[in-house]
Amino acid sequence: MSSAELSECPSRLAVGQAGRILLLEGEDLLREMLALALKEQGYEVVVTSDGRNALPSVQTSSSYHGEFAFNLLIMDSINGLDLCRMLRHQGNPVPILIIGARGSANNCAFYLEAGSDDYLTKPFGMREFIARCRALMRRQRLGQLSQPVMLQYKSITLYPEECRVLVRGIEVKFSPKQFRLLELFMSNPRRVWSRDRLLEKIWGQDFIGDSKTVDVHIRWLREKLEIDPSQPEYIITVRGFGYRFG
Repeated sequence: MSSAELSECPSRLAVGQAGRILLLEGEDLLREMLALALKEQGYEVVVTSDGRNALPSVQTSSSYHGEFAFNLLIMDSINGLDLCRMLRHQGNPVPILIIGARGSANNCAFYLEAGSDDYLTKPFGMREFIARCRALMRRQRLGQLSQPVMLQYKSITLYPEECRVLVRGIEVKFSPKQFRLLELFMSNPRRVWSRDRLLEKIWGQDFIGDSKTVDVHIRWLREKLEIDPSQPEYIITVRGFGYRFG
């Protein structure tokens, strides 16, 4: 499918529709098989083999009354990595499933860290593939239903659906991990979070790395939120336990 054809796809979901999925897969046969399996489940599927063609359409997936152009993005690991990173940097929250090449199971943590929500290694069964797609879209729907319109604490205002934060009335840019960390803090004021618990909630159970990653992100958050980061008003260190907000 060309970029022109992709851009002509409607940007809103039809009422009662099972869901719209963008499938980016370089292998022709596999792409056809996956598209057919998804269509048999009632999904509308937009297919492409080139991430450059997909980008203009996916970038229009900005929120419109809580709706997005796609319910799920499925990408192969070769074509999808840069696109995945770009979308997360832009704050696009649409679920992403990465399909990895045979023998690349060790790359799972790498792609999850890049922003994907799930990772599936070839070869895989069609039943598992469909189940994972359903699970990701189900999580998205539940998240939209439970997500507050706005979170506010003193001079900080966070808009979950818009991936936007105002600090003392000025919009401040955050990376996806920083935004999710701040959203977690603001959703649970005064709660103390250990570093391990924050790694599990924000980076995922499969994260392989040092707990100092949390400290680095906390420092970055303080630099953007606090008037004086050395004397924080919002993100407080609870010695021996972790961090709390407020």
